[in-house]
Amino acid sequence: MTELRVVLADDQALIRAGFRAFLEARDIRVVAEAADGFEAIEAVKRSKPDVVLMDIRMPKLDGVEATRRLPGQRVLIVTTYELDEYIVEALRLGAAGFILKDAPPDELIHAVRTVAAGDALLAPSVTRRLLEQVVRQLPQRPKLPPSYDELTEREREILLLIARGLSNAEIAQQLYLSPGTVKSHVSHLLIKLDLRDRVQAVILAYETGLVHAGAHV
Repeated sequence: MTELRVVLADDQALIRAGFRAFLEARDIRVVAEAADGFEAIEAVKRSKPDVVLMDIRMPKLDGVEATRRLPGQRVLIVTTYELDEYIVEALRLGAAGFILKDAPPDELIHAVRTVAAGDALLAPSVTRRLLEQVVRQLPQRPKLPPSYDELTEREREILLLIARGLSNAEIAQQLYLSPGTVKSHVSHLLIKLDLRDRVQAVILAYETGLVHAGAHV
């Protein structure tokens, strides 16, 4: 198994030390640490990690802006508050998911490996509550892009299931399709909607009202 390389970005040294201990106990190498967003950006440029564990609230430059300045980098947002509206902005700007600082060590390891593999990490219940809160605060709900009309019925169905937190394997089981077929549909709908990944698909579905508050997950 290829060794994973991680940058830790958090302004609290004790948090970084705890994460480092958890990660290195599972053969995940911490290649650099950073105490603010500027240091995180420099650390990524130097060490080229597989994943950045990025705190949202840091001095000088916060994790949201640092994420924006690292296009293409796999970023896992680490936050103290599960309903922090800044998480949504970080996800819009390229973060692949988020995890709470008090998550169990095994959950942290799973999150890092999931994001490193190119997948999104969105805990359905937390993501739903977070997005519902943000959507309620919108002065006006955005409209669906015109390209939504180009989606097939199957692609629209899969988009809703993505928004409700289902993985490709779970979608395949529910729709009696092969995982490969689901993966192909997901790729097509992301291209048609000009979305970077399934994280952006989830945000689009909530903000435009495709998935409503209280929808079953």
